[in-house]
Amino acid sequence: MGTVTLGVSIAVPEPYGSQLQQLRAGFGDAAAHGIPTHVTLVPPTEVAGDRLPQIRAHLAEVAAAFAPFAMRLEGTGTFRPLSPVVFVKLAEGGAGCTRLQGLVRDPQGPIDRELAFPYHPHVTVAHGISEEAMDLAFDTLADYAAEWLCTGFALYEQGSDGVWRKLREYPFGSGAAGGVPAQLGSPADEATEASTRRT
Repeated sequence: MGTVTLGVSIAVPEPYGSQLQQLRAGFGDAAAHGIPTHVTLVPPTEVAGDRLPQIRAHLAEVAAAFAPFAMRLEGTGTFRPLSPVVFVKLAEGGAGCTRLQGLVRDPQGPIDRELAFPYHPHVTVAHGISEEAMDLAFDTLADYAAEWLCTGFALYEQGSDGVWRKLREYPFGSGAAGGVPAQLGSPADEATEASTRRT
């Protein structure tokens, strides 16, 4: 089996997720429609495909032991000039995200991923577009605010078309081995769900 490109993140729920995705596209960020609005826990990481079962088991174990926590977005920030990114700031929930990503990237676990920069939880709303467009994103969302209760995270895979698709959801405190399939329908997924309900 070849390699796959995976990411682990907390999805920004509706209606906020779609709002920010549409705004990102409106600023001219061509990648917007292929990237669900999220807070990254593990950035794009290439792994051998046969490691997926081990990774899923690890994520399920981390999620089962974690409790929901409040998340609040407020205002904008930027990584410029170091990196061409404008983001919505995480005003609450940063400590939870930081602790969670540390557990997911446990050096003893299957996702031992070094980061290029120190971890800084945020929601990207513009990346790699013109300075003028990034200024517009920064100003347009300066008063943006949203809040919700984070109850889990998800595993995503990037397709050959560049689009990120959810593989599995991992609800906190569930103890469900293997996580919850993003979309039921395959016999394997239905069997997994049936065994989960019995336990």
